[in-house]
Amino acid sequence: MTASTAIEGIHNVDSEGTIGLISSESHPPYARPPLSKSLWKGEDQLEDIDLGATQNNVKLHLGRTVIKIDRTKKKVIDDLNNEYSYIKLLIATGGTPRKLPNIKEEGIIYFRTLDDYKKLKDLVDKNKTFGVIGGGFIGSEIAAAIKIYKPEAEITMLFPESGICALIFPKNLSDHINDYYSEKGIKVFPNEFVNDVKKQGKSFSVKTKSGKTYNFDTIVAGLGIQPNIDLAKNSNLKVESGIVVNDLLQTSDTNIFAAGDVALYHNLALNSDIRVEHEDNALTMGEIAGKNMAGEKISYDHLSLFFSDLFELGYEAVGDLNPKLEIVEDWKEQFEEGVIYYLKNGRVRGVLLWNVWEKVDDARELIASAGPFSSDNLKGRL
Repeated sequence: MTASTAIEGIHNVDSEGTIGLISSESHPPYARPPLSKSLWKGEDQLEDIDLGATQNNVKLHLGRTVIKIDRTKKKVIDDLNNEYSYIKLLIATGGTPRKLPNIKEEGIIYFRTLDDYKKLKDLVDKNKTFGVIGGGFIGSEIAAAIKIYKPEAEITMLFPESGICALIFPKNLSDHINDYYSEKGIKVFPNEFVNDVKKQGKSFSVKTKSGKTYNFDTIVAGLGIQPNIDLAKNSNLKVESGIVVNDLLQTSDTNIFAAGDVALYHNLALNSDIRVEHEDNALTMGEIAGKNMAGEKISYDHLSLFFSDLFELGYEAVGDLNPKLEIVEDWKEQFEEGVIYYLKNGRVRGVLLWNVWEKVDDARELIASAGPFSSDNLKGRL
């Protein structure tokens, strides 16, 4: 997705420039959020998620992985030993799904790509029982998506946290979502660490740290991603928790840019270095990177939003949603509609808009404001 908007950014500034996209994926750039949302609801078809990258004078080199950057000769080399020259280079390598530690069993779907969607969709059509490992963004969305698509499906969620999305929601909201999913017919088992997975014929047996055993026809896991930073690291670019970029999205080599999931940048509103794994960041950062590669000088300081759909519930959020921060809840109707503020030292660090819409820009302004803020001057604000 980052590559797609980078191509648009380049083309908008330099319509004559030649652009090459080298991707490990076998598909042209496509939108990822529908893979766990609208495609299951029938709101989109596969042809709707194509991002149209080929319309912008770009040559696609698909199913290939760059394994080396020769910064001196300004060339990259792929896994088929093909060489490509560049004037400006963008690293938008995204991330690789985290896998269950010490589990080698084949057939677990670590959900991320279009091919993962196609494989899971086929299995959902054929099978009855589904184990969803992980209670974060992907796990919660996939469990809901399968149940919406196939109401008779028997779905069990296993995750180590105390509640669904417990790493971003305050505990009372997370606990409520556990109950909400249970009411929807999904079996929810928090505080469960998966210790072992074995294939038994065509099904899987899952053992947890608590000593319980669960059996499923299909297992899908959403455990987050590891940013693909090895190429940058092996090219002696500055790397920390991501590829370090300046405000123009240049790496420590000014001819090489990085954007999307892999890029670590300084955000002024939060006054911290952040790496963001959400659609808004991927699209916005990609476009700015592309324009700057083509000669513009645009600073990137976007604080991206992220969003999710959990059956009929939906939310948008911006900033740092850390439930360990001071929490101010402002509910119009408990767990149905409201705003949750995440504060540190009197400043708003994050805002969760729960079934509240068109308030993201206002939330960004609050995060950029010096404050001080408290429950007294935040209640009713958004």
